[in-house]
Amino acid sequence: METVTPEMANSLLLNEANRIRLLIKNQKNSQCISQCKAFEEVVDTQMYGLSRQVAFAIQLGIIQPEVGHQILSSLERDLNHLYTEVYEDQKITEGKEV
Repeated sequence: METVTPEMANSLLLNEANRIRLLIKNQKNSQCISQCKAFEEVVDTQMYGLSRQVAFAIQLGIIQPEVGHQILSSLERDLNHLYTEVYEDQKITEGKEV
């Protein structure tokens, strides 16, 4: 059995975060993002799963808490950025319709 190194754990967690980031960025339909509860629930579920993986890795002592928090914070920042862009786009679109 292969020993899990901090580098390997960090790489796996970053890959998972990037997979979620890609899921978020590939969502081109801003109407769905802003009005579709299913999309929000998928993202919430993915974020929760990643947070549990990070917590587990921290408990095992494989990664430092700061590293885990950085991974989650970066992903949350990207998600917030996407929602802000969608909100701004909708505001502009609604302004044009008036």
